[in-house]
Amino acid sequence: MADDRPSPMEVLRHACAQLGELTGMAVEGASSFAQTEGGWQLEVEVMELARVPDTMSLMATYQVELDAEGQLTGYRRVRRYERGRADSQRAGGR
Repeated sequence: MADDRPSPMEVLRHACAQLGELTGMAVEGASSFAQTEGGWQLEVEVMELARVPDTMSLMATYQVELDAEGQLTGYRRVRRYERGRADSQRAGGR
């Protein structure tokens, strides 16, 4: 029996496309990606508000949950930041 599950790259691409379509925001990329018991979990970086200069643009990290087939089942914003700002030390080394 052939394995019809999507590859990790297909899941990643599809998740970013789904989030962008749902939120109407530009997805910049994924900063974490992991397979879970029930599917996949990602943290995706999006631009929420473009500013000039670009280093002042408002960015956000969204936690995205997907099922085993790569369909988005939920998302939530977990932080906002200016593009030019470095992270302060976060718990868990993240």
